[in-house]
Amino acid sequence: MTTARLDATAYQAAERLLRHNRAKLVHGGRIRPCWLPGGDRFWYTVDTAEGARFLFADPAAGIREPAFDHDRLAAALAEASGQPVAAAALPFTAIDLTGDAVEFDAFDAHWRCSLDTYRCEKAESAAGTTFLDIVSPDGKHAVFRRGHDLWIRSLPDGAERPLTTDGAPDHDYGTSAFTPDVLLGKIGIPHLPPAVAWSPDSARLLTHRLDQRAVRTTHLVEALPGDGGAPRLMTQRFAYPGDENLPLAEFVVLDTTGEAVPARSAPLPVPLLSPITAKWAWWAEDGSAVYYLSQSRDMHTLSLHRLDAVTGEVRTVHSETGTTRVEPAQQQNQGPMVRLLAGGRELLWYSQRDGWGHLYRYDLATGELLAQVTSGAWAVQEILHLDEDRGLVYFVAAGLVENDPYRRSVCRSGLDGAGFTRLTDDDLDHVVTVAPGGRYFLDSASTIATPPVIRARDWDGRVLVELERADISRLIAAGWTAPERFRVKAADGETDIYGVLHLPRDFDPARRYPVIDHPYPGPHMRRVPPSFDPGMFGCDAEATAALGFAVIAVDGRGTPGRDKAFHDASFGNLGSAGGLDDHVAALRQLARTRPWLDLDRVGIFGLSGGGYATVRALCRYPEVYKAGVAEAGNHENRNYHLWWSETYDGADPGAWLRSSNVELAGRLEGKLMLVHGGMDDNVHPHQTLRLAERLIEADKDFDLVIVPGAEHTFFGYEHYVTRRRWDFLVRHVLGAEPPEGYRLAPAPFDLNLIADIFG
Repeated sequence: MTTARLDATAYQAAERLLRHNRAKLVHGGRIRPCWLPGGDRFWYTVDTAEGARFLFADPAAGIREPAFDHDRLAAALAEASGQPVAAAALPFTAIDLTGDAVEFDAFDAHWRCSLDTYRCEKAESAAGTTFLDIVSPDGKHAVFRRGHDLWIRSLPDGAERPLTTDGAPDHDYGTSAFTPDVLLGKIGIPHLPPAVAWSPDSARLLTHRLDQRAVRTTHLVEALPGDGGAPRLMTQRFAYPGDENLPLAEFVVLDTTGEAVPARSAPLPVPLLSPITAKWAWWAEDGSAVYYLSQSRDMHTLSLHRLDAVTGEVRTVHSETGTTRVEPAQQQNQGPMVRLLAGGRELLWYSQRDGWGHLYRYDLATGELLAQVTSGAWAVQEILHLDEDRGLVYFVAAGLVENDPYRRSVCRSGLDGAGFTRLTDDDLDHVVTVAPGGRYFLDSASTIATPPVIRARDWDGRVLVELERADISRLIAAGWTAPERFRVKAADGETDIYGVLHLPRDFDPARRYPVIDHPYPGPHMRRVPPSFDPGMFGCDAEATAALGFAVIAVDGRGTPGRDKAFHDASFGNLGSAGGLDDHVAALRQLARTRPWLDLDRVGIFGLSGGGYATVRALCRYPEVYKAGVAEAGNHENRNYHLWWSETYDGADPGAWLRSSNVELAGRLEGKLMLVHGGMDDNVHPHQTLRLAERLIEADKDFDLVIVPGAEHTFFGYEHYVTRRRWDFLVRHVLGAEPPEGYRLAPAPFDLNLIADIFG
C-alpha cells in the first residue's frame, strides 16, 4: 500500500501562520506605547498597508495623529545622508520627540529633523542609555551592572563610578537566581538589567546581593563553541527540590554615592526571580521605606515586610497562612496585588480565603480587617489604579462575563466595599495598560475570534480617543479561520472546563479529521488566552491545523485564572499535567457532537511543560493518544528546578516521584519523538536523556532529536524543530508522507518577539 504524500501547499499555509509571519498579517492589533516625559503622551508604531507608521497620541486632548510627515522626513533624510530612504520603510525604529523636532539614529549617526522646516542635520546625542540601564525617575542617573557590582552613570555628562565594590562570583549585586544566559548570548546581550528599584525622589535605590555560593552546581557541555575549539563546559547554580541550600537575597539600600544601609534581617530565599524584578519589592510613596513580600518554603504563608530605608530595620506588617499555596496572584506574570494606603497606615491585600481572589483592606497598626473590598463568584486579576481622595480602587476581574470565566473586565469599587461597577460592561476581553501619569488607561478589547479595538479611556470608562482597530484581512487571506471556543465537563462530570478548537484548513464536515492536542499544564500560566492574540503557544496550534488536523487546547483543572479550588487541583498533583484526564474527557465530548473528529487518530505535542504533558499523555492514556512530539520536557521533576516542584508539589518527595515520566517509560505504546536543546539552561537536556535511557531499558522504540546548540526556546533553530515536528505528526497521525524536500525559512530576528519573551 502506497502512502499518499501531502501537498506542499499545506506546509506553505502552515508556515504563513507561524508567529513571526502571523504578526505581519495583523495590522493595528497591538501597540507598544513609548511614553514621553510626564507619562500622559506617547508615540508608537503600527504596520499599515502602506508600511510602518509612527503615531503620536495625547489621549487627554483626544489626539491621535502622525508623529511627523513620513514623506517629507524621508526626503529630507535622503538629501542629508545621500542614502535612499523610503517613507514606508524608514531606517530607524525609535524616535525622540523634542518639541518642534524629532531625533533618531540612522546610517551610523544621530539625526535631528525640524518639524517646521523638515531639514535633517546630524546632531550630538545625549549621554545614552540602553536596555541594560535602570534610569532614575528624575532622568539624571542610570544604574547598570559591571562585573559583579553595580555602577552609576551621570546622564548629563556621562561620568561613571562604582556603587558597590565587594561583588564576587556567586555573591553579586542585582542578579536573579535564574537567567536565560544561553539565549542572551545568542542575541548579543551580556546579561539582564540589574534588579534595582529607584526611590520616587531619585535619592536612593534598592537592590540585593545574591548569595549562591552554597547552591548546587549543574553543567552543560557546549559541543561546538563559536571559535570551533574543543567542547566547553558551562556551569550553573541550580537548586533541586529538597536541597538544603538555595539562593539568598541580602537587601541593601544605596544612595547615589554608594553609601549602603543593609537590611537588618535574615536573607530572603529567592528560588527563581529577584523579588525586585518580580515586583515583590517596592518603595513607599514618600521614599522612607521599602515594602517586600516573602513566602515560606512550603508556600503556605505569605508575609509583607517593611524595611526602613535609613536604619535598615525590618518588621513584618502582615501575614496570611493557609492549608495550600497562599499567593499574591495565581499567575507568575501577574504582579502582586498588594498596595499601601493612607500613607502606609492601611493595606489593600489580595486573598483567596473565601475561595475566590478578592481584595481586603486592613489597618496596619491594629491588624483589624476594615473591609472586604470585593466579593462574589469571580476573581480579581490586577489592581490598576487607586484614587484615595475618592476612596476608589480600579482593577481587572475575570468571571463577570457570562459563559466565559476567563474574559477580563475593568471594574471599580469603593475601598469600603460598596459601589462595585463594571466600567467595560460588555462580553469582550480587556487587556489594560495604565498610563504612567495615571490619568487614563489603554484598553485593548477583543476575543479569540474578534479582532482588537484599542482605545484610551478615562477612569469613568469614557473613550478619550480610539487608537487602532485591527485589520485582519491579510490573516484571513492567508487561510486563517477563527477558532471555536468550547465548554465541556471535566473528568469529574461536574466542573466546567474551557478550550479552543482550531478547524483544519479547507474544513469539510463530511470528512474525518485526525486530532492534535496541544497542551500546556500550567499551573503558573494558562494555555488559552481569552484575547485575540493567541499567545506564545497558540500560533503553533493554528499552524498545525493548516496541515489538515483539528487541534484542541484545553485549560483543565489545576491551571490558573479561576477560583482557588480549580487552581489547587494542581497542588501536590503536578503529575496530573494540567488535568490530562480533563483533556481526554473533552475529546470524547467534542466528538459526540462533531462526528468529523476521528478519535482513532489523536496526536499530541508541546514544549517545556507541554513536552512533559505529551509524554505523560502517551504513557497514561495510550488508548487515546497514538503519537506525540515532546520538546524540552521536564520529565523528571526530582532533578528539575526547586521553584517548580516545591511551589506546585510541595516539599513532598512522594509527589515528586509520582510526577516522574521516567517512572512511566515502560507504559509507552504509541509513536514518540523526543526533542531537546543541548544547551538548554532551563530544562537541562538530561531530563530527556534520563527518559530515553529508561525507554531503552524497557525496549521501547522512539525517535530522539538533540539540537546541540539550542537553548530552551530553540531560538535560531525553530524552523528545523518545527519542520521535524510537522513531519512526524503528518506521518504518524495524518497517515501521509510530508512534502518531499520542503524546508521552512529561518525565523528572522525580531526585537519585539524577544521583548515578549522577557516581558
